[in-house]
Amino acid sequence: MNKKVLIVEDEPTLKNILVDKLTSKGYEVAYALNGKEGLSAALKTHPDIIILDIIMPVMDGISMLDELRKDTWGKGAEVIILTNLTDPQKEVKVTQQGVCNYLIKCDMTLDQVVNIVEEKLQNKK
Repeated sequence: MNKKVLIVEDEPTLKNILVDKLTSKGYEVAYALNGKEGLSAALKTHPDIIILDIIMPVMDGISMLDELRKDTWGKGAEVIILTNLTDPQKEVKVTQQGVCNYLIKCDMTLDQVVNIVEEKLQNKK
């Protein structure tokens, strides 16, 4: 069974490249363009990992994470934050909520992001 990845990202180019790269690796990939859509998709499909941006329209990534963690399944969902927001306070907040990585977009290549996702998925039983 293919592992499921949910990308919650409002920037179309980045989202499309991640979808293409992860799909080509054999993952089942879904995406949402804001936190509200992302929360709904996550709670409905229970992806193996969520790649979550912070700054988005409708509902930001921090609010989505807060809501996700209130759900029985969502408490333990694997989440990687992928953002341009370099805010140590936000990083501490989401780390306390159990995100596995806090990645800054401009510090990472997309191949590095894909490698981190793959590593997390391989370690997930």
